[in-house]
Amino acid sequence: MSSLLKPFSVCEGPCESCGARRGCPSSAPRHQPPSQRLSAAAAAPGLGSLPEHQRSYSARRNLAAAAIGGRKITHPGKAILAGGIAGGIEICITFPTEYVKTQLQLDERANPPRYRGIGDCVKLTVQDHGLRGLYRGLSSLLYGSIPKSAVRFGTFEMLSNPMRDATGRLDNTRSLVCGLGAGIAEAILVVCPMETLKVKMIHDQCSLHPRYRGFFHGVSEIIREQGVRGTYQGLTATVLKQGTNQAIRFYVMNALRNWYKGDDPRKEMHPIVTAMFGATAGAASVFGNTPLDVVKTRMQGLEAYRYKSTVDCAFQILKHEGPQAFYKGTVPRLGRVCLDVAIVFVIYEEVVKLLNNVWKTQ
Repeated sequence: MSSLLKPFSVCEGPCESCGARRGCPSSAPRHQPPSQRLSAAAAAPGLGSLPEHQRSYSARRNLAAAAIGGRKITHPGKAILAGGIAGGIEICITFPTEYVKTQLQLDERANPPRYRGIGDCVKLTVQDHGLRGLYRGLSSLLYGSIPKSAVRFGTFEMLSNPMRDATGRLDNTRSLVCGLGAGIAEAILVVCPMETLKVKMIHDQCSLHPRYRGFFHGVSEIIREQGVRGTYQGLTATVLKQGTNQAIRFYVMNALRNWYKGDDPRKEMHPIVTAMFGATAGAASVFGNTPLDVVKTRMQGLEAYRYKSTVDCAFQILKHEGPQAFYKGTVPRLGRVCLDVAIVFVIYEEVVKLLNNVWKTQ
């Protein structure tokens, strides 16, 4: 009876006494340094028969998931679902700014230019096509935005989970590498065909006699005339753009998150803080790779046949329009991307929190 009344501290509680029987990696004493806790986790039942590198990998995953107060790793399945939801909502809000940006980039100086600026582009579009004209091409971007964000966040979490420390913290350099991998994956699987269709449909609207009656009609016509390769124009520029895009965004976002939380991984980030950090990350990516975005847009337009390659496209822009042409559409893109990244990160984080309550994963 006296044993039942014996007081115990937190570290002497049930997890401390029973953790070894359950194989719980968190049963290591709290005062041990991370390296010793990692060794204890690697020695847990079921891991001893694995090779050294696999034991280390499994131990890090277990510690990251079980770290008290730390930022738990996000299951790739949750990341895919949350990313898809965030991408769909975001594009419906921000598409008009993407439309204006694309119009200005396609409005080459040699035409001569049709628009005198952002306001003039919006005014003429509404005059000619009504408010719905600002959403022309939305369907192609909406169909692609959901899988794009799903692939982006799913790939990032899949790459970053093994790289996190015992508290779930990801250092800035590794976030840059994971962001680059996520950007390349989304470029090849989703972004290149999606962006090619979007640019062709917006460019088609600029002509005197538009040919495409809608998304599916446009897709069928492009594939009939140019084959599947017609939807993969500008692949090199797209991979470069998306890779650097996501590398910059995830790097800046992760660096700001680590700075905000400091030594307290339990510190919660309010959605407003997440939005501010996301907008900052978006702005950094705009100034970092707008020239690549301009080249990509030209390579995917209806007049892409004028360019022999991505390098030739960049050379011709520089030769005939000057270096300032590489920053055409920067202002509308800046507004759109800052809003885009802020919305996506906020919705993604909130959806993941919701999924954590209904979808239990290890």
